[in-house]
Amino acid sequence: MRLLTWNIHKGIGGLDRRYDLNRILTVINHYSPDVVVLQEVDQGVPRSRRHHQTELIAEILGYPHTAYGPNVWLKTGCYGNATLSRYPYAHSRNIDLGIGVKKSRGALYTEVRAKTQRHTYTLHLVNIHLGLSGVERRLQARRLLETEELARLGTVSRIVVAGDTNDWNGALGRGPFRHAGYVCATGTGHRASLTFPAWRPVSALDRVFFRGPLISEHHFRGRLKVTRQASDHLPIVVDFDILEH
Repeated sequence: MRLLTWNIHKGIGGLDRRYDLNRILTVINHYSPDVVVLQEVDQGVPRSRRHHQTELIAEILGYPHTAYGPNVWLKTGCYGNATLSRYPYAHSRNIDLGIGVKKSRGALYTEVRAKTQRHTYTLHLVNIHLGLSGVERRLQARRLLETEELARLGTVSRIVVAGDTNDWNGALGRGPFRHAGYVCATGTGHRASLTFPAWRPVSALDRVFFRGPLISEHHFRGRLKVTRQASDHLPIVVDFDILEH
């Protein structure tokens, strides 16, 4: 199973500040992921031609199953997290991770029925966009891990948490997620894949954590030239092998 996670910055280029969703589509299509985990996805906002970007991306690239979790409401429209999948969903919920007066944040949970050549497996997938301060992120991670969707799951459940963590120093991987048994698929310390800013990455803001009968076979950043123009983040691709219990 191939997963791609990307903060698409509403389809607005990080350097030219130009809205061009075709650049986003080109990149996703090139890597052909089974599951797409996106942050900062617009819905009905004038700056992005009032596009409903989740539905537009899914229709053009042929993803039959989508979920959308609005986090920030604007005067016109909103933006939030979107998950697109070749596999069907059994359940989805947008989890509020807002902390006080801080900017609204959320985690989009989906229960995915992932298929291999022989079997269908349940994958608990969480699409996250966390806050800018360390204290805020730690609180959000703990709240997420304590939600009914995740707290009820044992060690044999397949769980993937992916998205824009805003975690400059990798504290979440050493703290809340590690303590809960999660492994970072996108590298730690000096081996972490740097994704921000896209044109000259210096920080690994975008990460993928997993737990349960899964193996992270391979991961890499998007390398297409257009990728560095499409958003202010680079996408991360992770290839997972789904194991039997």
